[in-house]
Amino acid sequence: MPPLLSPLRGSLRPPFRFHHHRQMAHILSRASPSPPSAAFSSNLTLSHSSIPFRISSPSLKSSIFGGAFRLLCRENERFTKPFGRILASQRGYRKLRRQRPAKSKEKQLELSVKICIEEELPSDLEMMNIAEMLRLDVPNAMKLAFEGLKDSDYKTRDTTISDLGGFENVELSVLFCNDEFIRKLNKEWRDEDHATDVLSMSQHIPELKLPILMLGDIVISIETAARQAEERGHTLLDEIRILLVHGLLHLLGFDHEISDEAEVEMEKEEELLLKSLGWKGKGLIQSAYDAETYSNSHSENLDGRKKEGSLRFYKPKFSYIFCDVDGTLLNSKSQISAITANALKEALSRGVKVVIATGKARPAVITALKTVDLVGKGGVVSEFSPGVFIQGLIVYGRQGRRISKRTLDPDVCREAFHYSCKHEVPLIAFSEDRCLTLFDHPLVESLHTVYHEPKAEVMPSVEHLLASAEIQMKSCVEPGQGILTFQVYPNNKVLFLDTAEGVATALRPYWSEAVGGRANVVQSQEDMLEIVPPGTSKGSGVRTLLDHLNVPVQEVMAIGDGENDKEMLELASLGIALSNGSEKTKAVANVIGLSNDEDGVADAIYRYAF
Repeated sequence: MPPLLSPLRGSLRPPFRFHHHRQMAHILSRASPSPPSAAFSSNLTLSHSSIPFRISSPSLKSSIFGGAFRLLCRENERFTKPFGRILASQRGYRKLRRQRPAKSKEKQLELSVKICIEEELPSDLEMMNIAEMLRLDVPNAMKLAFEGLKDSDYKTRDTTISDLGGFENVELSVLFCNDEFIRKLNKEWRDEDHATDVLSMSQHIPELKLPILMLGDIVISIETAARQAEERGHTLLDEIRILLVHGLLHLLGFDHEISDEAEVEMEKEEELLLKSLGWKGKGLIQSAYDAETYSNSHSENLDGRKKEGSLRFYKPKFSYIFCDVDGTLLNSKSQISAITANALKEALSRGVKVVIATGKARPAVITALKTVDLVGKGGVVSEFSPGVFIQGLIVYGRQGRRISKRTLDPDVCREAFHYSCKHEVPLIAFSEDRCLTLFDHPLVESLHTVYHEPKAEVMPSVEHLLASAEIQMKSCVEPGQGILTFQVYPNNKVLFLDTAEGVATALRPYWSEAVGGRANVVQSQEDMLEIVPPGTSKGSGVRTLLDHLNVPVQEVMAIGDGENDKEMLELASLGIALSNGSEKTKAVANVIGLSNDEDGVADAIYRYAF
């Protein structure tokens, strides 16, 4: 239907009938079309043009749907019998001088089939190929369906559309969308807040006596269709053809909901039409009675969470996801689940960049994520990928090159290790990719075995430890050997390990006062206390990396749990704190998600990232 009629239809709105059966429904609404067309004669002999077509993207708005759609247009195409005025600049067609049609002895009835893709549906090669196939499939289905109406003896079909001889043109639009879009339609027009597979929307208004039969629109959720195709063991094209036939028959007056007899008649016509077209699969009504299929297809998430494997049908809302590790990516067993790993892989496959922002050293993250194949090219972390580590004290940029590094005041380090020795509280110094300590302890060992950090090197004394860590790039001249350069690393932070009670009642109160303005005290876990250089945080590290990558914060989603994630969540456009997180962090978050033991990161990706 030309855009000219959309406001008209919106103002008329006759008393429409809404129908729904399991995953099937038909309603009345309006979509913005795209224009493949075919013509066939009054005796239903179909002919097709071989003009090549291309994809174009004018952003047309539908007054009924209120959305924008990408149009699938054939190059140099025009409407033979347009209704009203077509604005070529708006529809994206090349303006052509109207040609006089060749004389024919038979009255020609033109089919105008418009294929369109909802604007929020990403470009997808399989989808585009299917749309091209439908350019011929839909007219064929219409032709056979119209033939089936002649001399039919169906008792339950609405015969409002019977004689096609009074029309010069028949128009039908097919719209591809995702579950989110079709769910909104279902809610608006039928007050049913869930996605479905196909909606049929009749536009035929007999009272207008128009020369055009505005058959209507068929809206198909590609997302649900793909899921059902997998469940039913056939291709996505097969499933879309099945949905197309079902929707078309609804527009022609079949309605399986009004009675058992009507259901039998529509089911019979579905099977007949599919068989006549040579298309695979059962009719939708018969498929819906398959108990297993019905059960699977009704695992609806009514709260906006996309299903696993469905992100291909959505555009990303963010280009970057910054994610904490301990307590966020890793569960309470310090493992990353298969569900979370798959969500990350799916996001990466859709072009979203996932960046680690953690208190851990980079080798620890590589060790943790290697088990789920998220390390290296195309993964989340590697020695050549950007990342924020050791509470933002070390930041790696493009090609994994270090762009920022902060170190702790040596006097604070010395005081902390003397305290460790006196009170026998385990303490670890993080020096780039090394961990240093003064004595073995089960908690020190757990930092390696449980939290994947580098195995701590035991130093014989505080002075040995500081001497090992404080020389960064010193050069000297050795006789006969020239200039020698030694690469060692100063301490970035120190980490106390104790019970949660010991941290809360002794360590944190003491060190919050002892460091003064020389350092900051932060916590990522309740049984750990970290002392870091002043003015540093994950948030500042993330900001440094974003500036380096020239990425605005509007394109960033961040997920974390600990107190040390607070600034990062505040910085991001959308900050998500997992429910197992600290109260301070949850207080500043935009959203509180599921816990790390409930795959909170995966849930956040499927719910908010697309």
